[in-house]
Amino acid sequence: MKLKLMAAAVAFGVAASACSSSAGSAGKLLVVTTVSPITDIARNVAGTAATVKGIIPEGVDSHTFEPTPESARLLAEADVIFLNGLHLEDPTRKLAETDHRDGTTIFLLGEHAISSDQYIYDFSFPKSGGKPNPHLWMDPANAITYVELIRDELVKVDPKNATTYEGNATSYLALLRRLDGAVQTAIDTIPPQNRVLLTYHDSFAYFARHYGMTVIGAIQPSDFAEPSAQEVARLIDQIKREHVPAIFGSEVFPSPVLGQIASETGAKYEATLRDDDLPGDVGGPEHSYVGLMVYDVKTMVIDLGGNPSVLSGIPTKSKYD
Repeated sequence: MKLKLMAAAVAFGVAASACSSSAGSAGKLLVVTTVSPITDIARNVAGTAATVKGIIPEGVDSHTFEPTPESARLLAEADVIFLNGLHLEDPTRKLAETDHRDGTTIFLLGEHAISSDQYIYDFSFPKSGGKPNPHLWMDPANAITYVELIRDELVKVDPKNATTYEGNATSYLALLRRLDGAVQTAIDTIPPQNRVLLTYHDSFAYFARHYGMTVIGAIQPSDFAEPSAQEVARLIDQIKREHVPAIFGSEVFPSPVLGQIASETGAKYEATLRDDDLPGDVGGPEHSYVGLMVYDVKTMVIDLGGNPSVLSGIPTKSKYD
């Protein structure tokens, strides 16, 4: 799922010392996050030293999610709130800024992870709309930066558990760097002419830039409506012209338009990719950020004519699901 804020200006509130919250457990720090991949990343850093709660349910559009009474309660009781930022969760951010406790840190990961000249504006996120593509976590290199930012913020807020946060982050960073290398190796097996992505939602912009792929379109426009007939016709012509072997839909949001495009072009329609919905059941071996990336990349690589076998050795089970 393409502002010019300096990093020092986007962490709201004051870093609190380690403190207890009624929504935490056994006096632990309460960390509140939003989308599931970021929740899983934060849990891998926090480990058992803090309680991490995600407030956007899986399968719910993070762009349009409105906080529930339960999520509002968690935001009001949190010691640290990690948001992706880049306008992904604006209603949640507004509520957090209004209702957070004194001393709570509100930390925008996206604005800290990359600079404004690295923002991507594209099909679903045009520059004219003023909101860059926020899906940084779909590039494992950005997820690595998220881990480092979360680690440093937790150490600042809860220094008595610094050793735990630093140790957990070190182990998890090693896994993510291994994942990053394996993803590149797998992508490199795709025939160069097939390294193209047409997706339902524009979630893979940073991923594509990092790994040398080209996003040729996204079906869902910036207003989240269906594309026009003219836009569909243009994509059909492009797919036929460039002999695109597969197009990719969303597990969460089925797209009849993509099915139509596939039937008219002969491209395979793969409807199971995801960006903020973790695969498998909670506690299952694939229900993690790493599991999400392994699933998506394996699916892409197979459908585009490559060999994803290198990804089979990447452990996907989360320690803290």
